[in-house]
Amino acid sequence: MTNGGPIDPATSPSWAVAGRVVTMDPRSSVVADGAVWVKDAGIAAITKRGDPTPDGFDNVVPLETGGTIFPGLIELHNHVAYNALPLWQVPQKYTNRDTWGNSDQYHRLVTAPMKTIGDATELLPALVRYVECKALVGGVTTTQGIALFSAAGIRRYYRGIVRNVEETNDPLFPEAGSRIADVDASDPQAFLNEIEKKKCFLLHLSEGTDQAAHEHFEALHISGDDWAIAPSLAGIHCVALQPPDFGVLCSKGGSMVWSPFSNLLLYGQTADVGVAKGTGTAQQPFKIGLGSDWSPSGSKSLLGELRVAHVYSQNNDSVFSDTELVRLATLEGAEILGWDKLVGSIEVGKRADLLVVAGQNDAEPYAPLLHGDERQVQLVSINGTPRFGSPAMMVTDGPDIESLEVGGQQRVLYLKQATEDPDVSALSFAQAQANLKDALLNIKDIRLEQESKQPPGALGAAPDIHAGHARLALDEFEHTDVTQRPHLPLEGAPTGPTDHEAAAPAPPISSLLSPIDLDPLTVADDSGFLERVAAEMNLPEYLSPGLLALYRA
Repeated sequence: MTNGGPIDPATSPSWAVAGRVVTMDPRSSVVADGAVWVKDAGIAAITKRGDPTPDGFDNVVPLETGGTIFPGLIELHNHVAYNALPLWQVPQKYTNRDTWGNSDQYHRLVTAPMKTIGDATELLPALVRYVECKALVGGVTTTQGIALFSAAGIRRYYRGIVRNVEETNDPLFPEAGSRIADVDASDPQAFLNEIEKKKCFLLHLSEGTDQAAHEHFEALHISGDDWAIAPSLAGIHCVALQPPDFGVLCSKGGSMVWSPFSNLLLYGQTADVGVAKGTGTAQQPFKIGLGSDWSPSGSKSLLGELRVAHVYSQNNDSVFSDTELVRLATLEGAEILGWDKLVGSIEVGKRADLLVVAGQNDAEPYAPLLHGDERQVQLVSINGTPRFGSPAMMVTDGPDIESLEVGGQQRVLYLKQATEDPDVSALSFAQAQANLKDALLNIKDIRLEQESKQPPGALGAAPDIHAGHARLALDEFEHTDVTQRPHLPLEGAPTGPTDHEAAAPAPPISSLLSPIDLDPLTVADDSGFLERVAAEMNLPEYLSPGLLALYRA
């Protein structure tokens, strides 16, 4: 791995793209018929049709999209490594993270497969390649990273195409925290001191609907008006928060990350975003970001999560306008990260993280991003380099281009990157997909081989098969001295769900496993996805038909 410079250096070809430009700037400006001009990773100019060609672009002809140009989508919460697994048919309504995280069915369908994949170090490049492309084809240009342990046991993050909020190696993009040392997570003042060290800390908070989930927030109270909350704290989920809690979080400058689909699947309800939004003022708005959580109980990508959020909003007093919804996944996400001077909107001087979707809507310029499936995505650019799109939209050509189909339509990937992890850079998307598909269908045999090399133990016991190789850092399975959530005490007892397995299940992991189908890359390629959503028992009645209408619009 190269540590000497930014993962995304400010270099790219010069090019331009024309269409309707939905800038998502603070004024929500829309250029009905314009062009975005890109040079050296940045947005050099935004023009209206008929304006003079910007300086330095004399030989550049804008690509005519006939579509709508948005900023790239910014995702603030995703357990990306799990996104090879299909949607879980949730068997009951749960009340907090521990109640479903310790269930037998969850161990069989999620925990045991991921433990096996995590121990199969030879599969790591395929997993990383596949799940990153899954985000990319959904228009995502920033998401959470895939944590790895080096052979020496040092935690780092995979370096790839999509921006990673935890590791940028670039002071212009301050790195977000998503884990905190156990010792700091259990002491209020130490916790506060630690989260104040970064612009943003993305930490799970109040995951569930019961008193235990609410106590997770209560434990942040130190005394009087003092809380272990800083402007850097972005609470993930916040399902159990009550109106006064949102008031406290807002008054301390905190924010939240909303994952409605996962919350509704597991708990039958989600955070009261209407109340959360209402706690803010013009001077101090309460910021809300969006995250799809993971594919076992969430959307395939942030594009899908936007559709869930849209249907939820329509059926809950229209809590968000279309403009506000898209802002959650663009500028507001960038503001939470402290990246808003560089990404999150289409403005001159910002990085060219762009998303072009098919179609234009004169009355509702944001609608093209909220309707249809992934075939809507015509172009995704990160740091000024086109990475995914239709053949007509991709300005990059040559031997590093890879073709694929999305819902029967031709698309192109460009995955070459000088700073990428070398094990992954050698692997095409098609190879990664084939390797993962085969591994999941034969996952029981893979685990039996792993167990033959070392006696089976707890889900958290790592077989001695990692020598010389990086492996997934899955905190769910082994104690790593860091946690994804605070465990501050309330009345002398720690709060929050457990982070890893404390004891062995009675049977070996292999006995829990059976063949698994690789989760398809997109809804457009998953013929049964909407039917499986309709069969989920905890979702509100309006959600499935609402999603069906949006995806088939």
